[in-house]
Amino acid sequence: MGRSIWDSLKGSVSTALLYGSLALFTSILHNVFLLYYVETFVSIYKIDKISFWVGETVFLIWNSLNDPLFGWLSDRSFLSSPQSGSPITTPEVVLKRLKVFSTHGPLFALSFLAFWVAWARPGLQFLLCLCLYDGFLTLVDLHHSALLADLAVSASDRTRLNFHCSVFSALGSFSVFLSYSFWDKEDFYSFRLFCVTLAAFSILGFLLVSQLLRHHFQKEVLRHNEAQTLKELSVGHAPLVHPDKPVTIRQYLKQLSKHRNFMWFVTMNLLQVFHCHFNSNFFPLFLEHLLSDNISASTGSILLGISYIAPHLNNLYFLTLCQRYGVYQVIRWLFMLKLGLSVAMLLAGADHIYLLCIFIASNRVFTEGTCKLLKLVISDLVDEDFVVNRRQQAASALLFGMVALLTKPGQTFAPLIGTWLLCVYTGYDIFDREPVKDSVVSAPDVAFSPGTPPLRLGCFYMLVCVPITCALLQLLAWSRFTLHGRKLQGIKSLRHMAHHGQLIDVKAI
Repeated sequence: MGRSIWDSLKGSVSTALLYGSLALFTSILHNVFLLYYVETFVSIYKIDKISFWVGETVFLIWNSLNDPLFGWLSDRSFLSSPQSGSPITTPEVVLKRLKVFSTHGPLFALSFLAFWVAWARPGLQFLLCLCLYDGFLTLVDLHHSALLADLAVSASDRTRLNFHCSVFSALGSFSVFLSYSFWDKEDFYSFRLFCVTLAAFSILGFLLVSQLLRHHFQKEVLRHNEAQTLKELSVGHAPLVHPDKPVTIRQYLKQLSKHRNFMWFVTMNLLQVFHCHFNSNFFPLFLEHLLSDNISASTGSILLGISYIAPHLNNLYFLTLCQRYGVYQVIRWLFMLKLGLSVAMLLAGADHIYLLCIFIASNRVFTEGTCKLLKLVISDLVDEDFVVNRRQQAASALLFGMVALLTKPGQTFAPLIGTWLLCVYTGYDIFDREPVKDSVVSAPDVAFSPGTPPLRLGCFYMLVCVPITCALLQLLAWSRFTLHGRKLQGIKSLRHMAHHGQLIDVKAI
């Protein structure tokens, strides 16, 4: 009977559904990690300040380098093809990527568990856990992104795959709802059991789905001949020409340094990554010091869950806006909305509890929603790089890796700058065993009652001033980004011509 159920699953589950479900097994763990790892090591394991900063600094370096490193290790054999126009996707490549999920997926889940049990000195455990977790997460994300190009060719098919990813990512955010009910710094046992349950579910999911996907793909290989399979799975069909001279990594980096739109995008995206992780790392702190005395634990759980689920659902609406007005304009509107909401909350003050609840949730929703649109912009940058440098093939994987290399430091800067601001502004040091509670805060009075605790005041100013600063700097950088409108249409037309074997006139760029 078990065999018949397995055969039924193999024949009835669609590839898009299986591909999207991989996002579920990643997001249920990663959302919990982002929310609680800082609080766990600071409040429960009592890590000292020096070890925390050293760990985050090493993590900063490793987090920035592992994307291009793993991408090169994974695809280096395909980059050495004698013909730059030959398809880079083969059945063996796809099966190799799927095999990664059955090996590195469970290892990713096990590295997640390593955070919640004290097995070494806090400083050493913090460093090792961060590096192991991020390494396996990068491997899983890298191959999941690569499969998007391997399993689909047409825009409609890739849109369908992305839609399933958004739906399953939203489902994965329900782990945040549940986590708030189990989180208790005084009694950590229940939260550990909760994390073990999530990890076990993720491991089983990676093993099952990777096997089903491999079956689906092997069935397609048997149904079609090799040439037809390569035609359906290749990313694009560039003209089969021999390059005069292969581009070295040094030459590529030199070309990239002259790519102005790329540099302005990286500047904006670095701030976006910083803001996203700032919201995640300090969400529990804001709930504790700004809302805990005025809302119930169940309300806090709902607020937390909404802030993680809504961005995935909003992404479906934002994509329709992008089709009508363009990605550039939608992202600009989101920056302006973030600035307007933050200024309004600053003027209203921290005594309006319901407004504060709405702002804390919406701040994260719109920030995360912007992040989910940036892959579309990177794809446009790939087109521009392809046309301007007259490449035989688009260096999409390498460009995505370079974006990650230059923007992932924001993930490490978020907890470092956040804890530093809290200490400087309020005198409250989260690393102290008995933090100062009556420090004097020299800040202007804006709608606060005379008895407002300094720590609560400091948390409020952090909550509203960080998005104001980020939004202003992002609007400045985004205003210098020129790859939109007619220029973007021209770039896409030239790339379309190149894919149909026509020569590109550089003067037309």
